[in-house]
Amino acid sequence: MLWGREADRAATGSVLDRARAGHSAVLVVRGDPGIGKSALLDDAAAAATGMTVLRCSGVETEAEVPFASLHQLLAPALARATNLPDVQQAALRGALGLGPAAGGDQLLVGVAALSLLAELAEERPVLCLIDDAHWLDRSSAQALRFVARRLQAEAVAMLLGARDEFALEGLPEHRLAGLDPSTADALLRQLRPDLPQRIRVRLVRDSAGNPLALRELPRGAPPFVPAALPRRIQDAFAARIDRLPPAGRAMLLIAAAAADADLGVVLRAARELGVDPDGLGAAEEAGLVTVAAGRISFTHPLLRAAAYQQTTFDRRLAVHRALAELLPADDDRRAWHLAAAATGPDEEAALALEQAADRARGRKGYPASAAALQRSAQLTADPVRRTRRFVAAAVAANDAGQPDLARRFLASCDPVDADPVLTAQVCELRARLAFDEGSAASAHDLLVAGALALAPVDRRAAGLLLVDAARNAWQLSDPPRVREAAARLHELDLSPDDGLGPAVDAVTAAARLLADGPAAGVPAMRALTRTRTGPPNLRLNAAFVAGLVGDFEAGREISQAVADESRAGGTIGWLPLAHVTLAAAELYLGRFRDAVATATEGLQLAADTGQPNRAGYLEGILGWIHAARGDTAECVKLAGNCHDRYTRNRIANGLAWAEWALALLDLGLGRPAEASDRLDAALAGPVRHQIQAVYSAPDQVEAASRIGAYDRAEAACARFAEWAGAARLDWADAVAHRCHAQLEPSWPDANRHFEAAVAAHAASDRPWEAARTHLAFGERLRRERRKHEARTQLRTAAEIFDRLDARPWADRARAELRAAGAQDSAAAPSAVSGLSPQELQIVRLVAAGLTNREIGAQLFLSPKTISYHLYRAFPKLNVSSRTQLARLDLAG
Repeated sequence: MLWGREADRAATGSVLDRARAGHSAVLVVRGDPGIGKSALLDDAAAAATGMTVLRCSGVETEAEVPFASLHQLLAPALARATNLPDVQQAALRGALGLGPAAGGDQLLVGVAALSLLAELAEERPVLCLIDDAHWLDRSSAQALRFVARRLQAEAVAMLLGARDEFALEGLPEHRLAGLDPSTADALLRQLRPDLPQRIRVRLVRDSAGNPLALRELPRGAPPFVPAALPRRIQDAFAARIDRLPPAGRAMLLIAAAAADADLGVVLRAARELGVDPDGLGAAEEAGLVTVAAGRISFTHPLLRAAAYQQTTFDRRLAVHRALAELLPADDDRRAWHLAAAATGPDEEAALALEQAADRARGRKGYPASAAALQRSAQLTADPVRRTRRFVAAAVAANDAGQPDLARRFLASCDPVDADPVLTAQVCELRARLAFDEGSAASAHDLLVAGALALAPVDRRAAGLLLVDAARNAWQLSDPPRVREAAARLHELDLSPDDGLGPAVDAVTAAARLLADGPAAGVPAMRALTRTRTGPPNLRLNAAFVAGLVGDFEAGREISQAVADESRAGGTIGWLPLAHVTLAAAELYLGRFRDAVATATEGLQLAADTGQPNRAGYLEGILGWIHAARGDTAECVKLAGNCHDRYTRNRIANGLAWAEWALALLDLGLGRPAEASDRLDAALAGPVRHQIQAVYSAPDQVEAASRIGAYDRAEAACARFAEWAGAARLDWADAVAHRCHAQLEPSWPDANRHFEAAVAAHAASDRPWEAARTHLAFGERLRRERRKHEARTQLRTAAEIFDRLDARPWADRARAELRAAGAQDSAAAPSAVSGLSPQELQIVRLVAAGLTNREIGAQLFLSPKTISYHLYRAFPKLNVSSRTQLARLDLAG
């Protein structure tokens, strides 16, 4: 019976009700030790009639065993894993130690867990109960966080009991408070009717309504000691343990030290230590443990801690040695028992932990791998070997999304100047950490230092570091550092067999572009955009360069290929960067809805994978599209996010998107002076070295010319024309002609430029720029009193702006149409305009013939969630079947 928990039971009951109704719900139940989290979860399990209940509990002594808790949770459902996509099935089985280590990223395990829960929920609703979540092993915690954030319409309820130190941002929480004094007094009267009233009043006050304290303090040590409540409860447990016979206390110690409290292991260890196993019965009779199904369970985690600490140091060492001797060599627990038994440097324990870390890494258990390597390094006497292990621990910690831990491990390294490979490893990792914490300049310098150390033994690896350094420097808007990377690359004297020729040429050309202008750099950078093979980072560098030289089709093709391969192979970590270059290419190609869908998913993936610096790019792209659509609030919010990120990381690309978006918003809303001033101010700072300084120049021309600031307009026109001359692209020529036309006072000269622009647009695929040209041409024609010709241009502009959902620009074109004597009404919104970005992704994949299961595997969602989104999308599109979707125009 739960006392005084009616409101708390209602909160958990609503989660179960949502799952029974076919939806998903998550609730984190927070509270102090002993406050009743476990009891509330037990109550939910009892109320889960008609549901499949899966349970696991975090165990402090298992916190470094990878995926231990996830295995416990999913064990009853693993028979259904054969229904998962092959790559997910392999990842899950590999992570849980049921199959060979699989490829893919650690988050693929979370994807597989989500799919398995959704598969199980097809039969009946599922309730997942995760108790003591603050003690989950880190790999399980990461996977379950991914699942919790992705649950939507799977009929899965998830309740997590946790103390405050467990971080799970973005999910609903419910905090358990202590029982009110009257309820606490009633509970205490039932538990101990023999207590005098003065003691009962004191206990109610000192327990702060904590139910466990009310149960344990009266039968433990004197309750009125000045200590924190959990410590006092543990002391009360210790007093109960002291009443056991020696064999009972010894059996509790063995059970507490044995990570999984397996009965067979505990009994064998007792025999090795000469302990009478009957002592376990005494502990059970005292209500301290339960023994069932071959396992020993403590009645409360604080009791486990009390049992472990309520003995001598030597006795604990002996227990850990005995447990280590009983476990096989490839059991991770053996390594940790050896480590617990070590009193100084111990190479046997260190090597065992290193091997356990390798096994954990193979299973994508990077947090467990980092912890094992850290302890291994601490037990290592040889300084070079110790540093190797600390570096490996730091790499694993960073891969696990624990950068602070990685920095701490690196700080523990001894100097290793004599080992160039290890020196380069340290430099590269420190560079990654510096970049993520906002020190991109330091990251560049560290990459160069690592390359210099590595050059004598591995020139190609040194070259890859310098290519990354150059990209860093470009994002910093730091021409001297770009030149330094280019010079160092040439000093390496790489051979054609190294496969870095196009990348080296691109870096060299980028340095020339910044020093001598577009003609010196843009043509030579094009070679890299023909890259279609090689590692993902090299191809995504090529996609980035494609954006710099205006070849957006190449950028889209390369980015899409990397994204598709990453989805299929489970290498989720590459997806945020692929989404950056893909969304930018889609925006430039006028595929605004595609760009929104890509950038929105990319933001979610950046959060999932711990890549906050990718978010600045993606928010900037979304802000630009909201600007084109006239969504002031969203544009300003996203641009503000970009500015905040720039303050932290000094990466200029996100700032460039933000400034361009806000200027475009001003221009679209009829504020040319504000747009002109904003772009002028932006170009006085680091934005001037970003490609947005070129691509925003036509907006600067229009804004400045509309307010009569022709000197500013001419400078912007010259900047774009210089780049267009080097790029030699139809769309760039068209925009350059438009810029010249807007500055021409002579109508014949302006008309010549406008007609050349319209002709060049016909040979390119940039509808946004084409619409802007038709609008500017139409406006000039109307001012020249050529109304009939003006209407043709303005109508074309309005139609394109309608397709792009660029409302202020369509409104402006229609206002000009009316001024030119046309009666033109707004076009009906397209069928896809009402879809959310995720719905648009899903209906396109359905139209392409993919099943819900295949779509779910691509988007890391469950098939049931795909069905839910289709249910919402069909009425918006006025269709009732998948076949009808294939007949719709779903273009972005």
